Amino acid sequence: MRREIEEIPDAVARLLDGSRAALAEAGRDIARRDPRFVVTVARGSSDHAATFLKYAVELTAGLAVASVGPSVASIYNAPLKLSGSACIAISQSGKSPDIVAMAEAARRAGSLTIALTNTADSPLAKACEHTIDILAGVEKSVAATKTFVNSAVAAVALMAHCTNDQALLAALAELPGHFRKAVDCDWMQMAAALDGASSLFILGRGPSVALASEAALKFKETCAMHAEAYSAAEVMHGPMALVRPGFPVLALAARDASEASVVDTAGRLANKGATAFITSDSVGKATRLPFVATGHPLTDPLALIVSFYGFVEAFARHRGLNPDEPANLRKVTETL
Repeated sequence: MRREIEEIPDAVARLLDGSRAALAEAGRDIARRDPRFVVTVARGSSDHAATFLKYAVELTAGLAVASVGPSVASIYNAPLKLSGSACIAISQSGKSPDIVAMAEAARRAGSLTIALTNTADSPLAKACEHTIDILAGVEKSVAATKTFVNSAVAAVALMAHCTNDQALLAALAELPGHFRKAVDCDWMQMAAALDGASSLFILGRGPSVALASEAALKFKETCAMHAEAYSAAEVMHGPMALVRPGFPVLALAARDASEASVVDTAGRLANKGATAFITSDSVGKATRLPFVATGHPLTDPLALIVSFYGFVEAFARHRGLNPDEPANLRKVTETL
């Protein structure tokens, strides 16, 4: 897992170079067809990448995005009215029968179908009109790292080409350099607060909500520790009742319009006794974690997950666990 985290900068550079033409072609096709809405199909870490895509699409193209449950096609056999839409399916292996079934159903229903996958000759790739090979390379660790990042980068690049957003395309080109710095950010100062804790909250807002969900999954996968992801706007409702003195909170604040609200929420939780950590220079009662600012609101959150991956791998080993062999899990999960 550690080796694959360190490979992220090169994997992203390979994606942006090697799949540039496919991303541009698919992006132009989305623009040409001018869909009324977008649907995503994914599970696990790929679904978190789809959530990141949701914000990228809604913030750049102004199109509403909905996540479609793969079982609607694979188990329930229920046809969806998807004519005039674009369907983006994300899967590392491209083999899960339910993801493939939903992509096939969407195409039959008249949706423009696009696959983001690390396996260019997979069943999912064959089911879709466009295939984006995310070119992450072989990923042996059960916990996805470079495939998640490459899926998210591919999703943003797809929309940048669709909208011809030159500023975003330029920001994407700078990501490999930013990620090299992000890999070196040390978050192990959180370890003492997490030792002995049975659970934690991970907060985000906007695009960083997707990264909070991904981080919570990685805590469960690699550290055998319960973690829940929340929007900084939602956690102040019911979940706040769980906060006790010393309750750990990780707030993933990006340099975008949501930063002030994430900072405010982390501060309010700290006032309730939480031990809060935040990726911002405006910390209040929370503790600052080192972060790499990328200069663009849609790429900035992605550097945070790269730094988090380095931490969670090290923290798993700190807890005496092997992050490469999490209990009860295997690399490829195929669901019907």
